[in-house]
Amino acid sequence: MTLRNWRLAGLGLAAAVFGLGAGIWWLALRPPPPSYVTAPVTRGDVATTITASGTVNPVVTVQVGTYVSGTINSLSCDYNTRVHKGQLCAKIDPAPYQIVVDEDQANLDNAKAQLVKDQANVAYTKVAHERQARLFSEDSTSRDAVDVALNAYDQAVAQAAVDTAAIKQRAATLKAAQINLNYTNIISPVDGTVVSRNVTAGQTVAASLQTPTLFLIATDLTKMQVDTNVSESDIPGARQGAAATFTVDAFPTRTFQGRVAQVRQSPVSVQNVITYDVVVAVDNRDLRLMPGMTATARIITAQSRGVLRVPSAALRFTPAGATRRGAGTGAGAAGGGRARQRVVWVERAGKAIAVPVAVGLDDETYAEIKSGNLKAGDQVIVSQAAPGKAGKARAAATPSLRV
Repeated sequence: MTLRNWRLAGLGLAAAVFGLGAGIWWLALRPPPPSYVTAPVTRGDVATTITASGTVNPVVTVQVGTYVSGTINSLSCDYNTRVHKGQLCAKIDPAPYQIVVDEDQANLDNAKAQLVKDQANVAYTKVAHERQARLFSEDSTSRDAVDVALNAYDQAVAQAAVDTAAIKQRAATLKAAQINLNYTNIISPVDGTVVSRNVTAGQTVAASLQTPTLFLIATDLTKMQVDTNVSESDIPGARQGAAATFTVDAFPTRTFQGRVAQVRQSPVSVQNVITYDVVVAVDNRDLRLMPGMTATARIITAQSRGVLRVPSAALRFTPAGATRRGAGTGAGAAGGGRARQRVVWVERAGKAIAVPVAVGLDDETYAEIKSGNLKAGDQVIVSQAAPGKAGKARAAATPSLRV
């Protein structure tokens, strides 16, 4: 082989080595193909809700106060006492009121005695008038004597009428005093359970300006309600009869079911923030809920059951370099109105494929798919993963909203 041929062979080998090195370098520095985090298309429930905080309260509570003032002599009811209508709960010192009753009774007896006396005078003046009239008919007395006798009789009759009216007045006064005496017995007006006691034996209560509350009685603790504060922006979605769920701090793992019993139209303003009281009725037959518990409620405004759904994150994902298409707006996100045209990306054969879909309800966890080339089990892309970190997203856990 000539020197020329050796040189050509060397140059060719050098070119091959350089090309191989350049190829290896390019492969080493080339960005890897994109990898994605996917989640399956599933069937289930999608519901939009209003979240509000509130307080658990009995449906009906009765404030038991006192009409009269005095010192509490004794207490017959305490916290958690089961009471019946008419049951004695407390006794106010009756001595001052008993004295008034006795005095009024004596005045009544005096008025009755006065009536008896004046009725006897009526009888006498009547006889005297009749006698004078008979004598006048026989010309044995003057006309003036007859008139005087008649006048005395009329005055006696009038006095008897005054005594009768006085008796009624004394009787009314006695009745009022007796009522005040009876008010020293503090009785329960309803059947229920004492949830609050605000007095102790020996304490003095004054009812001169405002009736003091001695006891708070809940009529039925098996039926409770949650008084929630719903902001004015969310109140259009709260409707009477709507299903609701709530949790309390005492039972964080338990979800209580209820229904909206009332949407009160009276506004509540706190630091210029307007809210409305939405009452959620709940069955409390197991007596786990107690008055005053803080509750976090979710009121369902719209719900679709057993529908095809995708994670809401899939609607927000767009691959690098692609443009978002069909991100329409409408009422479907909150109220279940007309469907919105959106695009989700499905991983097929290692590639991200855009699939147009019509979206219904979206509860920020799942979105309802009304139409589109999707089926249960398809893997939709929810995010782009770091190189070598492709995988499947964990399904979001949502509490049951069925009622």
